[in-house]
Amino acid sequence: MSFQQIVEQTVSGLGYDLVEIERSAGGLVRITIDFPWTLEMRGQVPQFITVEDCEKVNRQLQFALEVENVEYRRLEISSPGLDRPLRHEKDFERFVGEIIDITLKAPMGEAAGGLVNANRKKFRGALERTEQGGWQIVWRDELKVKPGQKVSKKRELPPLQALGFELDELRDARLAPIVDFKGLNRSVVA
Repeated sequence: MSFQQIVEQTVSGLGYDLVEIERSAGGLVRITIDFPWTLEMRGQVPQFITVEDCEKVNRQLQFALEVENVEYRRLEISSPGLDRPLRHEKDFERFVGEIIDITLKAPMGEAAGGLVNANRKKFRGALERTEQGGWQIVWRDELKVKPGQKVSKKRELPPLQALGFELDELRDARLAPIVDFKGLNRSVVA
C-alpha cells in the first residue's frame, strides 16, 4: 500500500476528510484534515477541527505508518485554517458564497477586454456557481483613497465584475483569511 493510500484510509476511517499531504526532504510529514461535508450541510454552523481531533489522527497514523514500515522523522496533523486550500470540485461546492482568493496559471491577456489589467492573475471575491454549472468569482475593485481623506457616503461604488473560470485554469485557490471580530459577515460584494 502506498503512503498516500495509508494516510487516506486512516484519516477517512476516523471520520475526517484529507485536505492536504505534504512531505519534505527532512522527513517531516504534514497532514491537513477537516470534517467531511455534504450539500445537505449547507447553511449549518460549521464544525471546526480541535486539538483532540489532531491528536486522535496523529496516534492512529503513527501506528499505521509503523505497521507499514514507512520512514518519517516528524508527523504534524493540523486543521486547514482560515486560508483553507480549495483543491477539488466538492471544496468549491462547499464554499459557494464565501470570499476566496484565486491565482490563475496564466494572466488574463486580451480576454480581460480592458476591464482589468491584462497581466492580472490574482483575484479576491465571492465564489458563485454559474447558470451553466461552471464557476465564477465576483468582486468590486476598491476605490483609491489617500490616508486621512474623507470619503462621501454618497460616492458611487465601482461596478461589480465577474470572472468565469475552470478548475484546471487555477494555480491556487484558498478561502480569504478575513477575520471579522463583530460577527460572521464575510461579504465584500455589498
